Amino acid sequence: MDIATSPRKRTGNGAARHHDADEIGLDALVGHAGYAVRRFQIWIFQDFIKTLADVDIRPTQYSVMTVIGANPGLSQMAVAKRLGIERARLVHLLDSLESRRLVKRIKSKTDRRSHALHLTAQGETALAKFKRLAAEHERHVEEKIGKENREHLLRILAGFT
Repeated sequence: MDIATSPRKRTGNGAARHHDADEIGLDALVGHAGYAVRRFQIWIFQDFIKTLADVDIRPTQYSVMTVIGANPGLSQMAVAKRLGIERARLVHLLDSLESRRLVKRIKSKTDRRSHALHLTAQGETALAKFKRLAAEHERHVEEKIGKENREHLLRILAGFT
């Protein structure tokens, strides 16, 4: 339930009164794993973006570069499928990374419709820096939920990757 559809208390004159976000009850949402995971995901993405703000890299861009760096020569289709990214969105994302000279697409010798993805030398250097900053972000996660809980969460979620 969002604020727009939540019940509002009435003031003495019958007008709706706005609540502070912390005052709004969540009812059954408190017991929904999906809601809790989504709220944690929002916090994680916000912290990732803040931690990597100086290098202007988003979580999905980081994921794509990491997979390409670990698997040079993958096709766009393979990256999209492995990361669960829509092909059209991946094309746009690769255009952005290519314009920053971090990724290059090389036409496949065996399939004219396909491109092999590689990091540029600049991309390899940048990815090393991104990984250091991402490790700092992971330390923030650990500070937030504790080392054991972070490790347990990764074990639980491993089946979904």
